[in-house]
Amino acid sequence: MKAVNKRNITVIAVIVFLAFLAIERTTRSEPEAVPAMEQQGSSKLESGAGKGQPAPAFTLQGVNGENYSVEGAREKAVLVNFWASWCEPCQEEAPALNALALKYKDVLDVYGINVTSQDYKPNAERFVRKYMLAFPVMYDLKGEIFDKYKGAVFPTNVLVDKNGVIAEVILGLLSPEELEKKIIALTGS
Repeated sequence: MKAVNKRNITVIAVIVFLAFLAIERTTRSEPEAVPAMEQQGSSKLESGAGKGQPAPAFTLQGVNGENYSVEGAREKAVLVNFWASWCEPCQEEAPALNALALKYKDVLDVYGINVTSQDYKPNAERFVRKYMLAFPVMYDLKGEIFDKYKGAVFPTNVLVDKNGVIAEVILGLLSPEELEKKIIALTGS
């Protein structure tokens, strides 16, 4: 009888242990991308830098060794794209961003910023090669720039006008057509 009780206790302990591992594993999974939401109406997003505010200044070195900045007035408007390699909407958006960066290169700079603090740099480097990104790519190693912009989801696209003022913050994925309409409105093209 005692052997049966020990076996039952052992089986129960194994089941509890496996359940604990399953719960632990689900809580450690990568964050999920959030569906598209747009800033509407209010002058400031609850989670970040908002429409009508000066874009938080930053300078980052691109993978090509050049420095890229957002600060004050500039020759062209800029689209700052915060992304992570594991983000499915970011993967879906990459070809459209490439096409738009090339199409509007005379009036718009596109800066791709990998939030490396929430990614794995070798995966981000593979992402850049896979999608052959046609615009400058930078690595926000500590997430400081993403924090300045009070980033909340991936992708986050921040449209900044030529005066260095945020025209719009786009959280999540838009269709290429919707994004192009916003770029046309931003650049007057």
